[in-house]
Amino acid sequence: MKTIYSLFLLCCAITLHSQITLESTLDLAAADNNLTGMSVVVTCGDEVQEIYHHGLRNIEQNLPVNDDTRFRIASISKMVTAVGMMHLLDAGAYNLDDDVNEHLSFILRNPAFPDTPITVRQVLSHQTGITDGDGYFDFLSATYNAAEIPNLSELLTPEGSYYTADMFTANEAGTYFSYSNINSGLCATLLESISGERFDTYIKTNILEPLGIGGSFRVNDLTDLDNLSVLYRNGAPQWDNYQGEYPAPADLSDYVPGTNGVYFAPQGGLRVSALELSDIMQMIAHGGTWNGATVLQPATVELMLTPEWTYNGSNGNNYFNLFNSWGLGIQRTLNTPGGDIVIPGSTCYGHAGEAYGLISDAYYSPEDDMTIVVIINGYYGSEYYSFGNMSAFYQPEEDVFNAINLFLTDACATTSTQAAADLNLRVSPNPATDKVQFLCPERIVKATAADVTGRDFLLHVIGNEADISALAAGIYVLRLDTESGVRVLRKLVKTGE
Repeated sequence: MKTIYSLFLLCCAITLHSQITLESTLDLAAADNNLTGMSVVVTCGDEVQEIYHHGLRNIEQNLPVNDDTRFRIASISKMVTAVGMMHLLDAGAYNLDDDVNEHLSFILRNPAFPDTPITVRQVLSHQTGITDGDGYFDFLSATYNAAEIPNLSELLTPEGSYYTADMFTANEAGTYFSYSNINSGLCATLLESISGERFDTYIKTNILEPLGIGGSFRVNDLTDLDNLSVLYRNGAPQWDNYQGEYPAPADLSDYVPGTNGVYFAPQGGLRVSALELSDIMQMIAHGGTWNGATVLQPATVELMLTPEWTYNGSNGNNYFNLFNSWGLGIQRTLNTPGGDIVIPGSTCYGHAGEAYGLISDAYYSPEDDMTIVVIINGYYGSEYYSFGNMSAFYQPEEDVFNAINLFLTDACATTSTQAAADLNLRVSPNPATDKVQFLCPERIVKATAADVTGRDFLLHVIGNEADISALAAGIYVLRLDTESGVRVLRKLVKTGE
């Protein structure tokens, strides 16, 4: 399949962007990748810069995706689960380096390392040594379907009914990154045990409702089920296929908080719209406060963004080059070539998701003051999504990221309190072959060019002119630092001879 990136290069080199728009390029991405439905929301600073919807949320009823469409966002839910845990940290209810056994009703240890504590910090950064072994899937089924919800100890202790030896890696806690769903289930159970509340209630009351979000981890909490998207694989419904009929509410009157938070699907079951997910990202981008509500303290958000683990080649499973650095409940991208690239040259923080045909992304770039939300509810006419050509993301995700980078970097173009737009900086000529000039009232002290593979190239600048002859033909994001400390982003198209 011809990639969107190739089309970008062709169109931009010939027409100087005059014939294509962000909307038309996203339309092309949706068509090329056979997407059932998609929502994209991009913010710059405090403002929503772009809202885009494509296709259907419900094929059977011919209902389109729109602003109100909610999706089961898969693993991005893990980040929201972590936000709930960090909210408890702000309340002084526990310490990150607490042994989890201080808060659980059972003793949790890796049997290979019985004397090594597992801490809350390690749970939030996927460094517990706990994995989704064979027992996890039977336990998950029993959690949702058995007459009595089993205790989490039945999965995580050797004497448990669902325990299997592969629930733990052969690595001591704190030494190895192993991304897993069960870590979020453990996190939700800890949240319940510490707070004394059910996980779904705590998140709704303390995180979602203060931000004005009507979504929930429980389907029966949603006010309009027709707005909930069905999830599709090759056009066939896979999940949330309620067709307007609410499921019978579960009787949780006997449920004891702190026994099995897995029941509420903290690893993947949050239903929110793209705009609501954008509000969560804006809360993170604004240091814990958004829509007039303070969910987290600024220092706590900083803790979430601070790397707890960075891949060194042997200290974890980097998930096919997608996960190379992790904070507390949140991924940190490093622009690894062929890997974790959202905005070339920028470190982004957020999470990706995938389940039942849905793929989703929510990322925040402090350098660009930009948040990006992408939710795709399924596909048709193929076996599955193809992998991207330039990154570890799937092709439709990569195509959407490329479109955003192509059209919106100028709109989110400063990390300074001074508006970059005030500089009226232009790059000329553009497209260019050998040299470009920066038409700007300030001197450019540093210039780098990032390509779509995540590679950064330092440009040699003399005065306000840079030599680009060594760059290969393609599209680049220029990062220009001025003498007053303003960083400006601009697109550059480098043509061949």
